[in-house]
Amino acid sequence: MTYSAISHWTATEWNDGMEDIARNKFVPLIMSVGASRVQMIRTGDLTFTVVTEYSDEATANSAQQRIAEIRAQAAEELPMTMDSAAAGGVFASG
Repeated sequence: MTYSAISHWTATEWNDGMEDIARNKFVPLIMSVGASRVQMIRTGDLTFTVVTEYSDEATANSAQQRIAEIRAQAAEELPMTMDSAAAGGVFASG
């Protein structure tokens, strides 16, 4: 069963440079620890959600320490904070 993690973030500013950093630095970092797909979705002027998909729960669990480090690095390098996170097994998909 695939497994997904979702985190919600708020930024204090938004610009194209931040999107470039997300696309070219943070997506590859997340992929390098076992994610099969990463989507960063802008949900408001200063908010976004990250949806990370893994092949299974074991892969997701083995990545969690490094994911926590990547999240901390992102919050340190960019003007944003993580508001919440959740994860679980995918039971239906289309």
